[in-house]
Amino acid sequence: MKKVLIITYYWPPAGGAGVQRWLKLSKYLPDSGWMPVIYTPEVAESPVDDPTLIADVREDTEVIRRPIWEPYHIYKWLTGKKKSERVNAGFLHEGKPPVLRERLSVWIRGNFLIPDPRCFWIRPSVRYLSGYLKDHPVDAIISTGPPHSMHMIAMKLKRKTGIPWVADFRDPWTKIDFYHRLQLTHWADTRHRKLERQVLGTADAVLTIGWNSAGDLRQLGAANPMVVPNGYDPADFSELPPFRYEKFTITHAGVMNDDRNPKLLWEALAEMVSQREEFRKDLVIRLIGKVDFTVKESLNKAGLTSNTEIIPYLTHHEAVREMAKSAVLLLSINQSPTAPGILTGKLFEYLAVGRPILCVSPVQGDSERVLSETRRGVCAGYPGGPSLKGLVEKLYSDFQDHLLAVPGEPPANYTRSGQAATVAGILDRL
Repeated sequence: MKKVLIITYYWPPAGGAGVQRWLKLSKYLPDSGWMPVIYTPEVAESPVDDPTLIADVREDTEVIRRPIWEPYHIYKWLTGKKKSERVNAGFLHEGKPPVLRERLSVWIRGNFLIPDPRCFWIRPSVRYLSGYLKDHPVDAIISTGPPHSMHMIAMKLKRKTGIPWVADFRDPWTKIDFYHRLQLTHWADTRHRKLERQVLGTADAVLTIGWNSAGDLRQLGAANPMVVPNGYDPADFSELPPFRYEKFTITHAGVMNDDRNPKLLWEALAEMVSQREEFRKDLVIRLIGKVDFTVKESLNKAGLTSNTEIIPYLTHHEAVREMAKSAVLLLSINQSPTAPGILTGKLFEYLAVGRPILCVSPVQGDSERVLSETRRGVCAGYPGGPSLKGLVEKLYSDFQDHLLAVPGEPPANYTRSGQAATVAGILDRL
């Protein structure tokens, strides 16, 4: 059994999307001959906790937890948050932030904490792991980001030890949708881009989650970025509750920030509610996870507040069950230049749940490609695309006739075990 050191900031009991990819891949890597060793912070500043995910950590997996210092207490002081409050990622604000103090905190984060607020963990991690690897050799290293400080740790280890290194980009670095909002000086922007090029040029292999992202990484200097999409673990979907034709429930699972606010859908639903009393009575918009205050304002403006249920937090297991009980699953793609490459992990879980997927996207991109391939959903909201109102009307008609369904079994090519076998093959070649 070969060993691979996986450097990740997110690990159970932390919850959320950032945990799922390498939690699940590490679960199945030993089936292909690679035993993971996890290196992660002792206590991370994650947006949510989900202790139920600990059940997915194999008993024979070594997990190394080391102390980390993060300057979030300064951010919380600047923005008036309590010490116990969680810090949201991606410019998500559940309440209106204090404008001047928020701008100051963002400016400090973008220009002084490079590549991110976990940068203070780089040096002590390299020092610790350099000693650890002398006594506990591994055959390869994987770093996953964001946060991209994990790549900086791995790059320094690669230079010191020569151990083959794979850099996994779950999200972009300088092409992330909120990069332009970091208020970067010319110096800071140059620094971010220089570090990104160094990572891409030093890694022995670069992975990413989608085809557009691979193209972007190639332009930035990656020699041969490989696509290993996210996926689903069949074990999570073995005992789903049956769907009952009681309410026309449109469910979104996960974070919904301002950029992901599907205003076109709210407008279409508002028009249908005003025109059809039966639709108004049947419609339930269920948002599971953290929701930006601008989304709530949009729903209120559209007159949909009484049709909306916001559930701030559910464990992964509970969220999957709520998806299964929904008439339609909503996938909302960010209104940003990076939209073509956005391929969220929840899409693949939606595929496994087996409910019709309605994707609201400003463009045809990787998400539309997967939906077209699997025939489990439709994508609208982009110029020249199908009418959102027309699609909802068709879904509601099928709901009334008890005909809401998707074809066949969940796509086998997107299982976590299959993705782990692909990663193992890459490691074998290295």
